[in-house]
Amino acid sequence: MQIPLQITIRDIPPSQALEANIREKVAKLGSLYDHILSCRVVVEMPHKHHHQGKHFNVRLDLGMPGRAIVVNRDHHEDVYVALRDAFDAARRQVQSCWERLRRTTKSHVLEYIGAVSEINHIDGFGFIVRPDDGTRLYFHRDNVIAPHFSHLKPGDEVKFIESTAIAAPQAKRVSVGKHRLM
Repeated sequence: MQIPLQITIRDIPPSQALEANIREKVAKLGSLYDHILSCRVVVEMPHKHHHQGKHFNVRLDLGMPGRAIVVNRDHHEDVYVALRDAFDAARRQVQSCWERLRRTTKSHVLEYIGAVSEINHIDGFGFIVRPDDGTRLYFHRDNVIAPHFSHLKPGDEVKFIESTAIAAPQAKRVSVGKHRLM
């Protein structure tokens, strides 16, 4: 989809290369997210600092359904770096907005509750049994979060996540205590 684009360049000589760079970045942003309705890009050099060199300001105004995204990047000595930073920030904001519109969320690892069935303090491993289906899971001392492995004993209630090892299921991030699953 062709995004309506308005480019404004102030206080610097107009450049076809600069406009081509802007059009390329807008086209790339439009190919990633097809819900962008409009784009306005303003590139300017607002202050002429004699000791600090030229600084450019880039402002992007993106119109999306139900939302406007504004990005303002300034104080870059290279106009192309200022453009890159502004479009990167716009891409992140558009992506976040798009994810909210689609209602996507991060998936979290399922946690289980079980009981320690066997423990071998000398070799540093043990087994947990899940009460719902009786699955027996191996765990190593390095997988115990709290309390220390040496404090575990058979019958302790633990919360853990399940991982598939080469031979059998394994418990990771094992913690002791009275737990509730959400």
